[in-house]
Formats: sequence, C-alpha cells, structure tokens
Amino acid sequence: MEKFYDRKKELQTLLQIEKQSKTNACFTVITGRRRIGKTKLIKNFIADKKSAYLFTTRNAEKTLCSYWQKILEESIGLKIFGTVEKLSDLFEQIMIYSKDHSFTLVIDEFQDIDYINKSFFSQMQNTWDSLKASSKINLIVCGSIYSLMAKIFKDEKEPLFGRSTHSIHLKPFTPSVVKEILKDFNPKFKSEDLLCLYMLSGGVAKYIFLLMYAGATTKQKMLDCVCNMASPFLTDGRDILISEIGKDYGIYFSILQAIATGHTAQNEIDSIIQKNTGAYLQNLQKVFGITEQIRPLLSKSESRNARWQIADEYMHFYFSFLYSHQDLIELGNYDMLKQFILRNYETFTGKILERYFTAKLEEEGNFTKIGGWWDKKSNNEIDIITINELQKNCQIYEVKRQKNKIKLDKLEEKAQIFMQNLNGYAYNIQGFSMEDM
Repeated sequence: MEKFYDRKKELQTLLQIEKQSKTNACFTVITGRRRIGKTKLIKNFIADKKSAYLFTTRNAEKTLCSYWQKILEESIGLKIFGTVEKLSDLFEQIMIYSKDHSFTLVIDEFQDIDYINKSFFSQMQNTWDSLKASSKINLIVCGSIYSLMAKIFKDEKEPLFGRSTHSIHLKPFTPSVVKEILKDFNPKFKSEDLLCLYMLSGGVAKYIFLLMYAGATTKQKMLDCVCNMASPFLTDGRDILISEIGKDYGIYFSILQAIATGHTAQNEIDSIIQKNTGAYLQNLQKVFGITEQIRPLLSKSESRNARWQIADEYMHFYFSFLYSHQDLIELGNYDMLKQFILRNYETFTGKILERYFTAKLEEEGNFTKIGGWWDKKSNNEIDIITINELQKNCQIYEVKRQKNKIKLDKLEEKAQIFMQNLNGYAYNIQGFSMEDM
C-alpha cells in the first residue's frame, strides 16, 4: 500500500468535524493550490467511513445527476426512484436522507458546478438553510481553482457566503516531511538533492511524487527529469495560472517574470510593465495566492520599504527559468535549457536555501514573529530573524550555501543596528548552511 505522508493535523480536524456532524450538520470547505494533495487527503480520510465521493465533470446536468445518483446508491444506500435531472433536486434528496442517516459526502471540483448550472449555488443555499437543523450530514467540498473557491465562499455577494461551518486551507509539506519522503526514496541523499527537490516542489505533493516515482532522487536526475520532452514541469505553471486568471493572463505573466528576475519593488515593476501594477499585484496576492508582499521585520504596515516575491517555489522556478526560455522548449533544445539552469543554479538556490530555513523555523515555531530585515537603502540586510515576545529574545541568522562564506562578525554589526528597535531584548546570532539542512 502506498505510504500516506503527514497531514496529521488535518486528519484530526476532519475526524472532529465528522464526530460533530452526527448531531449537527457540518459543511467543510477545503482549499489550497492545485497539486497540493486535497483529493488525496479526502480519499484517505473517507477510506474506512460511510461516505460518497462525487467528482464534478463538465457534462450536461442531467448526465451528471445520473452519474451521481448511481454513486450515491452504491456508496451510502440512497435510492431515488425515477430520474433526477437537476442537481438542486438531487442535493435536496441527499439532505432529506441525512435526517435519518449519518454519512460523509464529498463534492470534488465543486467550482465547476457553476459551468453546469449557474443557479445551483443559490438553490443549494436555500436547501441547506432549511434542512441543516435536522441533518446529520458531513459535507465536504473542495476544488482545484483556488480563486473561484475563494469567491464562492468568501465573497459577501455570493449565496454560499457564510454557509460553511469549517474551512481547511491545505499548505505544502513542511521541510521535515520533504526530507522524510526523499529519504524513503533515496536513503543516501545529499543536501544538494534535498535543496533541488525543495526548489522544484516547495513541498507540493504532486511535484515531489512525479520526481520520486520517476526515480529522480538526485539533483542531476531531477534536472534531467524537468528538462525533458514529456516533463509536466515545463507547462504546469502556465496551465495553472491560465485556469486561475483566465484570458487576461498576459500582464500577470509579465509581472511575475519581472519579480522572478529581481525587480521586487513596485516602482521597478511599473517601470518594466509601463503602467501602474498595484491592482494586479494585489490580485496576485489576495485573489490568486501566488505572490506575497514582504516588509522588513518590525516595520509599519504602511511602510513603502516593501518587496514582492513569488510565494510558490515551483512558480518561482518556472518564471525564473522555464517561462523565459520558451523558445528553447519549443525547439526541443532541453540540453541548453538545462545549461541555463545550471549556470544560475548556485545563485538561485542561495535564496531558496534561505526560504527553506525560514520554513524549517516556522515548522519548529518557537517565536512570535519571523521575517527578514533590511534598511531603507538596503545597505544592511539580515536573512532571517525570529522574535519571541514572551521571552524577550531573538535569533538572528545568516544563510549561505557554504559554511565558510558565513561572516558572523559582519552579522554581529548588522544585528546591533537591528537591535536598536528592541530595547531590553537579548539576542543570539547564528549561521545556516547546507550542512544544517
């Protein structure tokens, strides 16, 4: 049997919700970027439970109803006599059945129902509101298009706004889990292999297992696998973003490429794009969840000393190397593509290593604040700082690929400048290198 990794907190939460649903109907929304493992989590959870898993296909409504009706009868014993042609009628039958039967119902690719019947969500709202008080259903919905799922449940104008009782946002695997998976597939892995895997996946399950099941468990094999005619890595960035953003993706792609090539301040991005990109940057962050705006630790939220970065590691890699070399991909010149990646690999992975250790520290969690710091002129910059406001201390870190490149004396000078913001706090300085992964 295939090993199921991590997700202990999520499974525990789902168990608690299921227990609650036996007396009060529950409606859980699971979100997260595509490829993160939402369906895998749900199927693992319902494997030994009375449940029905309904996958939304973009068929005619009547066809989908017939397909779902058959699954509901086979899975939870819901027999509906006659033909149901509307999803709203089918959902009403499910809710009526749940008055006397406790079960878990999963609807995957939930956002696609909008393509089949645009009035379904308002009809579902009416049915849920009128029947939930007497229901024992454990309803779980999820979808692969993050922006649409967020709109359905978080937009005040939408009928299902405020209807969910629980929400779970699935995040990438933590560094310790990525390390565990690599070790299972390659017990003799090196730090370089782990760093390459983190660069390509950022902990996203699908990317990790695409590589592992292909036998790509070393840096060299991973890059060979990526720079290959059949590689999904070459096109997945484009496919995901077009499904999220839609037809007007051109300017968004240009912005992401600008950020990936080091233009992280909005005025720099505006100069390249030749227009004000503020609204686009906000959409990339708040609607699509692809970028994030970062400020020096302890700076005010309105501080203009801000930078933009691509939050998703695979997308960061895609726009740094693959999107900018589409000509090579179209020519099938994969060897030269790999040469471009290798030429910039050490510089690029220096920043990835910093992000890896930030995620590693977040996983350990012994602090109340974490971030980087730089002064207004960027003359002084610190890679990572963690602050514990309860114990009034902080840890200050410099990250380098090679241990001998870490200059603790210079870090001490920068630390003293930063500590002027924290009177009465103790601090320690430390270096992280690939040896510490």
